Amino acid sequence: MTQTKIGIINVTGYAGVELARLLHKHPKVKLGSITGRSAAGQKLADVFPHLADIDMTITAELGEVDFAFSAMPHKASAEVILPLIKGGIRVVDISADFRLKDADKYPQWYDFAHPASELLQKAVYGLPEFHRTEIAKANLVANPGCYPTGALLALAPVVKENLIEPDIIIDSKSGVSGAGRTLSLSTHYTEAVDNVRAYSVHGHRHLPEIVQELEALNTRFVPSVTFLPHLVPTSRGILSSCYAKLKKSTLTEGKDKLLKIYTDYYKGEPFVRVVDKPPETKQAWGSNLCLVYPTVDVRSGRLIAISCLDNLVKGAAGQAIQNMNIMLGFPETAGLEALPVYP
Repeated sequence: MTQTKIGIINVTGYAGVELARLLHKHPKVKLGSITGRSAAGQKLADVFPHLADIDMTITAELGEVDFAFSAMPHKASAEVILPLIKGGIRVVDISADFRLKDADKYPQWYDFAHPASELLQKAVYGLPEFHRTEIAKANLVANPGCYPTGALLALAPVVKENLIEPDIIIDSKSGVSGAGRTLSLSTHYTEAVDNVRAYSVHGHRHLPEIVQELEALNTRFVPSVTFLPHLVPTSRGILSSCYAKLKKSTLTEGKDKLLKIYTDYYKGEPFVRVVDKPPETKQAWGSNLCLVYPTVDVRSGRLIAISCLDNLVKGAAGQAIQNMNIMLGFPETAGLEALPVYP
């Protein structure tokens, strides 16, 4: 059986190494090329001993492949992707470089002028639960951010059905791996352990993609979103608690009706699991699942929607592979069937 030859650009980051781990056992593909300029010339197993079964050398430049993932930082990702797209290679980009449709937002949120603004309208936002049909036809898919994935999946049913008021609060807590492998004082062990801190209080760069996708879900809905992320002393996982005022008709129908709305909305989705009690980050560790728990705070008349996911799997590499599966016509769950790791 012929397998599709896959390339990973920047395998040495957390998302890149997670891609290598998951793709190694994928039944339809094989790794053909892995890059990482800081580790070029080294064996993957020497850099990451847990991947000793993958007998490959890291190179500075991508070799000949049929399909590529870019796990480069923002701006640098767009620059390496452009020649691939021109050469007919289909790509999933894990950076933020093609998530936003408005090029003017990149200087504001990412501090660079977009080098390929003409591709922004052609790139498909890679949240399969929203854009599966478009993903299947796409040459370039922009993998969503980890925070937006959890927040959007928690809010989508009530936004789509116009069941909440537009004032939304998203309170998210992420493990330290979300900051990547680049050294910084705030993610040193002694700074992060036994500590919880809020950051990007005046605007996180994932906010515009959350707003963009909520608006796309329901053109009648004009969201006003407060998004506040927190760093917590764990390696993986994101828990997002989302709050919004429920419309009176929804409030009178109660929690059971709300749970049914969510269950019906995500019926048949392989990686969204609507649960009947608040989920925990460890319940999603190592898996491509997003756990969603909706309920009603009767005293305040608010929706509380909680989501949990592994920021390196459904929040990055796993979702990227889910997108690849859709693009290449593979079973959507291929290579992603692993259950969560516990404890």
